[in-house]
Amino acid sequence: MTVEPTHVVANPPKDGPRIRPHLIYDDPGAAIDWLTRAFGFRERAVVHRGPDGSVQRAQVEVEDSLITIGTPSIHGESPRHGVSSLLYVYINNVDEHYARAKAAGAKIVIPLDDRPWGDRSYQASDPEGHQWTFAQRVCDVPLDAFRV
Repeated sequence: MTVEPTHVVANPPKDGPRIRPHLIYDDPGAAIDWLTRAFGFRERAVVHRGPDGSVQRAQVEVEDSLITIGTPSIHGESPRHGVSSLLYVYINNVDEHYARAKAAGAKIVIPLDDRPWGDRSYQASDPEGHQWTFAQRVCDVPLDAFRV
């Protein structure tokens, strides 16, 4: 099917980023519940539901960014099955965020600390094994300081 444009549209869409990460979860509905509770994300939209009403694909927001979440498909498997990625997310108050994540039972992989590249950050694993690093920029460090 060919779609004939009737007017010029924004590319990417006005309400979306140019790069949109997509994470695979066995249970996207449970993932949304946990991500909103533990990390303070906001559910933006459920895009597809299965015949049983279960969430198949959805979008969550964090600050000014968007992440899509979906079930295993031709795109990949849940990290429970050995496929994973790491998302590095800048937030405004990493100390508060860290406390919230710990209180919600997030598995802390790397504790909160100041990093030599100028970020204060921590890394956590969600219930299906996706790795999340949350950071707040606390000082500028010249890139030359890390060149070898």
